Amino acid sequence: MKDELFYQIALKKLEGIGPARAKALVSYCGGVEQVFKASKRQLAAIPGIGTVISSQIDTGQAYRLAEAEIKFIEKNEIKPLFYLDPQYPRRLKHCDDGPILIYTKGQMILNPTKVVSIVGTRTATDYGRKLVDRLIDGLKPHNALIVSGLAYGIDAMAHKAALNGGLQTVGVMGNSLDRVYPNQHKSLTEKMLENGGLISEFEHGTKPDRENFPQRNRIVAGMSDVCVVVESAVKGGSMITARLAAGYNRDVMAFPGAADAPNSSGCNHLIKTQQAHLIEGIKDLEYIMGWEHEDLGTRSSQKQLFVELTDEEQKVYERLKETSTESLDNISLNAGLPVSKASTLLLEMEFKGVVKSLPGKVYTLA
Repeated sequence: MKDELFYQIALKKLEGIGPARAKALVSYCGGVEQVFKASKRQLAAIPGIGTVISSQIDTGQAYRLAEAEIKFIEKNEIKPLFYLDPQYPRRLKHCDDGPILIYTKGQMILNPTKVVSIVGTRTATDYGRKLVDRLIDGLKPHNALIVSGLAYGIDAMAHKAALNGGLQTVGVMGNSLDRVYPNQHKSLTEKMLENGGLISEFEHGTKPDRENFPQRNRIVAGMSDVCVVVESAVKGGSMITARLAAGYNRDVMAFPGAADAPNSSGCNHLIKTQQAHLIEGIKDLEYIMGWEHEDLGTRSSQKQLFVELTDEEQKVYERLKETSTESLDNISLNAGLPVSKASTLLLEMEFKGVVKSLPGKVYTLA
């Protein structure tokens, strides 16, 4: 029996149907399953599709690929997110060319209050490392989600600094989730799965080919509120990410470097051509983003006044107000939720700053 996920994957695998056309098909047909129930004539009448594309749609091939992908997903604890899913990154959803389906793995919250992408050269210097460490340290009070591309250099430094600082971090991959690239980052990704995770739009078996990385970069850019370029040559891949971010109306910022430093030539160019704000540290980022006047010390009952809680989250909140501390098992029992769902719920509340975890899977109000 074919379910919603089956049709979502099959839609993604239709030849000649990119994200924009796929979204148009779903909108006009009234749902993803209805796309496959429509006749060729009905599809041809949809703007942007026409007779040529509709006649080339091979549902048989798409169905076979979808069946194989579902087996892989179920075996490897991967969570697919369709662009209409409320957990799909809402910032990315508003990008016209954003993927209709992404594959995720880990314990990540993709729609937090603040998302910062940090990108840069694979051949980072000690200057770049210090800038990353300082920036992440300044972002800790903001509970920002840190997004990068899991590459050598600045990307890996950003992921590691985020983990060390207790921030969630997400690595967007240019290959499928059945392999880690580069392989040397395997231990890093294992840590990221515990406080963040991995994202890919590619089906299993996809290699980290060169043409995949611009696609990855658009996700890094589209997911964020602001894209920070730490070190980059003029022709670096992070320059592509910066331009994509600007195209999505995201703020782009860059750290300046010495005039004769190859690793800073791209950053200096972005600043000189007014494609990026010049920043020297967290204060500049806060000022540009309008984050500098926030009372980051606000805790507990004051913060709850401004945090929107779901019915389930509110129930947990009220319980913790009564008991002060509670174990995961007791929270699960009281809320009438499976332990796995209660754990995800608490992670969401922790990221909102409502609760905090204590040793031994015990929780209390923040």
